[in-house]
Amino acid sequence: MSKLFAKPLPGGSFFMFLLFVGVLVSAIAVSYSAHWNRQLLNTLYGELSVRDKAQAEWGRLILEQSTWTAHSRIEVLATEQLKMHIPGAAEVRMVAP
Repeated sequence: MSKLFAKPLPGGSFFMFLLFVGVLVSAIAVSYSAHWNRQLLNTLYGELSVRDKAQAEWGRLILEQSTWTAHSRIEVLATEQLKMHIPGAAEVRMVAP
């Protein structure tokens, strides 16, 4: 009875078993690689979205800065709030170096 269970496998069976394990491991590796690639791609698209929002905000801030530093706005603030005016020719004095 014990000789039935101790029967050796044919020579090619072990090689086929190794090929089967190799193919199985390779299939699992391909599946994992595809999943990891999708995760990285989703992360990349998220970061690109954050970058695009930051660039849009930067553009708005640059526009706001140019509005706040416009010469006409500064001139209006100087004349209305600080009561400044452009001096006439009689009020200008030249200082010698």
